[in-house]
Amino acid sequence: MTAGSRGDVAPYTGLAAGLVRAGHEVTLLSHGLFAPLVAGSGVRFRAVPGDPEAELHSARGRGLHRSRTGAVKLLRAVALARRIAPSMTPAMVREARGADVVLAGGTVAPLAHAIAQGLSRPSMGLFLQPLHGTRAFPPPMLGTRSLGPLGNRIGGDAVAAAVDHVFTRAARTLAADHGLRAPRPPSARRARERQGWPVWHGFSELVVPRPRDWRPGLEVSGYWWPHETTGELPPDLVDFLGSGPAPVYVGLGSATTPDPRRVSAHVVAALRAAGLRGVVQRGWAGLSATGRDDVITIGDVPHSLLFPHMAAVVHHAGAGTTGAALRAGVPSVPVPVQFDAHFWASRLMALGTAPAVVPLRRLDSAALGSALRQAVTDPSYGERARDVARRLAAEDGVARVAAALERTAAQL
Repeated sequence: MTAGSRGDVAPYTGLAAGLVRAGHEVTLLSHGLFAPLVAGSGVRFRAVPGDPEAELHSARGRGLHRSRTGAVKLLRAVALARRIAPSMTPAMVREARGADVVLAGGTVAPLAHAIAQGLSRPSMGLFLQPLHGTRAFPPPMLGTRSLGPLGNRIGGDAVAAAVDHVFTRAARTLAADHGLRAPRPPSARRARERQGWPVWHGFSELVVPRPRDWRPGLEVSGYWWPHETTGELPPDLVDFLGSGPAPVYVGLGSATTPDPRRVSAHVVAALRAAGLRGVVQRGWAGLSATGRDDVITIGDVPHSLLFPHMAAVVHHAGAGTTGAALRAGVPSVPVPVQFDAHFWASRLMALGTAPAVVPLRRLDSAALGSALRQAVTDPSYGERARDVARRLAAEDGVARVAAALERTAAQL
């Protein structure tokens, strides 16, 4: 069970497909527009209401860009999500009734846990970000400014409580509206922690080492690479790639921007100032570059197929795209937009695979062009990126979750 943008869904398609290969029957529950992501995988798909792309382009969604701090953005996102959560509850309950085990994506974990508890089903958390409080770093959803060890831990707990708050109203209806055994509300986060609720994190310890102060049961598995529905690049893109030196990818994934024309213009100017060709992906932001033969605009193309052909990738530093860039072994120029993106951008800097961070709010052709020149001309970034890619290739995040699921199934 998961909800949110494409980045909140795609990694689970690869995990689900891996569990199918291991012999399990798996249903992915998420927004209907993501059903094509599991095509050919053997994973069943069930839809919950809501269109996250439309929501981000609505007046409420655009309001996130007016927030000047991570805390204000988080509060606005919580308010937006609270409106949607009750409409998802019936589908979540219906699918959980027919399941042996509930696997709860981080965006819906409090409600999914409450539903599983109310149905006496075992459950596991599957998180794409380190959402539990730790002294090691500040809450990823609030940025990268350290609050000190104690402040970091308190801030992380506060973010977790805010996420729980999204589902409080929906959870209160579980017994009355759905006939479930009265579960503890999602706000009983401490009760979940005391129970040692198992949570697996879909990123590598090479990127985020497991904090030493995390409780037992919080584990880091390694990445869950998305299931890919196609094995070929579009013919026009293949022709473009073959017509000159390796280009630079530019895309914001599921992130949006208040002014896509301005961002697109800065991107094209930066590429040309750096003397680089470009592949611009429209994404949910609606980026576009036309009029010259040194830049091509593309639609949805799997990153695993595209990124290895790039000289560098400019991206919004979402958790999944950050992993895809590292997997491909190419340098990054992160352009964080909001929420945990600044955290992942800082991890790329720490790994030495990115020369600079260019936040969307401060993006212009000069800053982006300078970062691109450094990423492409300084060989150290490519060398470090290839080293990380080699080490990631030796990990199998799906296998660790599959083994944990087998242990859970053995107890049924």
